[in-house]
Amino acid sequence: MAGSSLNPEFDYVFKTLLVGDHGVGKSAMLARFTEDKFEDNAPATMGVDAKPKTVVVDGKRVKLNVWDTAGLERMGFLTSSYYRGAHGIIIVFDVASAGSYQNIANWVGEIERYANDSALKILVGNKSDLVQREVKPEEAQAYAKNDLGVDYFETSAKEGVNVEEAFLRLAEQMKKRKDGMTSSSSARPSGGPTLNLDQEPAKKPSKKICSI
Repeated sequence: MAGSSLNPEFDYVFKTLLVGDHGVGKSAMLARFTEDKFEDNAPATMGVDAKPKTVVVDGKRVKLNVWDTAGLERMGFLTSSYYRGAHGIIIVFDVASAGSYQNIANWVGEIERYANDSALKILVGNKSDLVQREVKPEEAQAYAKNDLGVDYFETSAKEGVNVEEAFLRLAEQMKKRKDGMTSSSSARPSGGPTLNLDQEPAKKPSKKICSI
């Protein structure tokens, strides 16, 4: 259930998914958000990894159960059971990989097939710490706003930039949806989708990151 009035520890509980191509850094984002750590050259895992993290939104305790595909997307093993009951979905691509950006449409199609219509989404361009990128911020921002109608964040799981902010924004939207404080515009916050590039790290020599 989205809200958990029977559990004194939490005011809300939301199932949150990370989806996107293999290698875009979903597992790294999960580790950064839930444990505030980053492992360079971390070994690849296979299966569904779910970790909890409690955040505070408007003075309320919101528990996010964050699910990561952990390699299953590469094998084509994702099924409707992964999407079932999801309240929020973070679509992740690698800003240094045009291919992962182009595949966003495929992930959106899968979400439309398997997830609830009420599931809220945001788009994240990960690995913003890399100097050599293939996707321009303004291009991704325009796609998020004009085609998807969602917020766009650029994150660096390696340096901890904007990861928590992205999850918090989605948590805010899910709470508002649960509270019934918004209508169909709840997926598009006041003022329209925004580009979040604050706390961008200084440019540094290109360095490939092995993220899972």
